[in-house]
Amino acid sequence: MKEIEHKGIVVSADAQLTRVEIVRSSACSACHAKELCGFSEEEKKIVEVPSNGFNMHDVGDEVVLCMKKSMGMKAVWIAYVIPLAILVVTVLLASFLGASEPVMGLAALGAVALYYFVIWCMRDKLNDEFIFYIK
Repeated sequence: MKEIEHKGIVVSADAQLTRVEIVRSSACSACHAKELCGFSEEEKKIVEVPSNGFNMHDVGDEVVLCMKKSMGMKAVWIAYVIPLAILVVTVLLASFLGASEPVMGLAALGAVALYYFVIWCMRDKLNDEFIFYIK
C-alpha cells in the first residue's frame, strides 16, 4: 500500500478547490497508525483538494481522498519526531551548561515553541507539499 486513504463527502466544489469532509469510520479503530493520525481524533475534518477541470464532483458525492504514504511519514517527522529531538537536545545542552531544572524545562519548551512557530510561518509552503487527491 503506497497511499493513505480516507473516505469523505464533498461539501463544496468549484474550479479551483473541492472541499471534502472526512467521515470518521469504524476502520479507524483497527488502524495501526490511529494514535499518530490527526483524522482519527476528530469527528469532522474539512480537507481542501485542488480540483482538476476534468473530474468535477457534486456536493454530497462520496469520494476517497488519497495521499502518498511517504507524505504521511514526512508529516509524522515534522509534527512529532523533530520536536521531540529538539526537546531532548535542549534539555541535555542546558543540563551540560549547568542550568537548573526550571530553566532547562523553560528552555526546552521555548525551543519547541519556536520550532512550531517556524512551522506555522511555513504553512503555505507545507500546504503546497502535502496535497490530497481524489481517487
